[in-house]
Amino acid sequence: MKAVVYNGARDVRVEDVPEPRIEEPTDAIVRITSSGICGSDLHMYDGHTPAEPGIILGHEPMGVVEEVGDGVSIIKEGDRVVMPFNVACGTCYNCLRGYSSACLVMNPQGAGAAYGYVTMGPYRGAQAEMLRVPRADWACLKLPGRPGDDKEDDYVMLADVFPTAFHATEMAKVSSGKTVAVFGAGPVGLLSAYCSMLKGASEVYVVDRSPSRLRLAERIGAVPVNFEEGDPAQQIVELRKQGDVAGSKLHPTEKWDGVECGIDAVGYQAYDREKPDDYRPDQVITDLVNVVNPAGNLGIIGAYMPNDPRARNEQEANGLLTIPFGLLWSKGLSIETGQAPVKNSQSLLRDLIVGGKARPSFIVSDRIDIDEAPDAYASFDKRDDVTKAIIRLE
Repeated sequence: MKAVVYNGARDVRVEDVPEPRIEEPTDAIVRITSSGICGSDLHMYDGHTPAEPGIILGHEPMGVVEEVGDGVSIIKEGDRVVMPFNVACGTCYNCLRGYSSACLVMNPQGAGAAYGYVTMGPYRGAQAEMLRVPRADWACLKLPGRPGDDKEDDYVMLADVFPTAFHATEMAKVSSGKTVAVFGAGPVGLLSAYCSMLKGASEVYVVDRSPSRLRLAERIGAVPVNFEEGDPAQQIVELRKQGDVAGSKLHPTEKWDGVECGIDAVGYQAYDREKPDDYRPDQVITDLVNVVNPAGNLGIIGAYMPNDPRARNEQEANGLLTIPFGLLWSKGLSIETGQAPVKNSQSLLRDLIVGGKARPSFIVSDRIDIDEAPDAYASFDKRDDVTKAIIRLE
């Protein structure tokens, strides 16, 4: 079968590899119909992880069940399904508590496993024609309709970015009437803004520098903030002081000029505003601490790696960042971090799509054949016109 294979920094190729097979009674084999290219794939693509050549990439799988093991009782051949990027057992201590992103069983290297990602276990990725799905009864979420229908792009968002964005809003404690700043207008950032509005947030600001991505943010009702035009925290404060953003009525004190909820949807490859062509891993966290109001909440969904072979210095190479902890502490801010346990919200978000209440596919900019994947990676790496590329195999 064809698969997208990592061969080193900025070198991915479509190669012929052996088809997967049932290895455990609880496995299923899924014929992939759509698979997303994720922003976190770019961390490997850019060489900012210890990934070794040979990894089949991709952790956003959707398709049709071709075969099931003898131990699979719920999922049947012919079912249309989407899988979370988390590979999990569903029964360990963490899984039972709702933390399938930190499953204690499926990854011999640590807590938490995923398809096609460095240090996340031995599982082949989903940017391929077929995928072996462990613990299929737990992993596979059934979907209505037929492959290639008008909700194909919406449903594939359920593998990662839509539940991940929803989890970001949960970590940041977004709820009705609250004000929100989202840093990053990539797929997760745009969907974090979208989920914030689904939850009834009164004001949502989206920070980025890409004109096309900021236009998308504005199209869904968020307030775009271009960080190339100045300190984004100060820009948000000034916008709120105007008192006419999204019909808002400001609390009458400068101590409340920021926002209540902040979301980092960028991670450690954030741009350095002083050196726009360089990275500064602590940039977004610093900006969030500055803009979030006292007693507010930060949800850090952007990826931070414990090791970065291409870091600027030894400290950052080992995941050690300098952040304004004194200001964070004095403001009494709370922080939640980590990968999303996709399964927690996956069925809820599916039902919003089925009912016509959510269309997360607004972020999709490119639908490509698998042979076009190397070019799509190169374009997506520029983080501009390509917002979300979907590999279509049906």
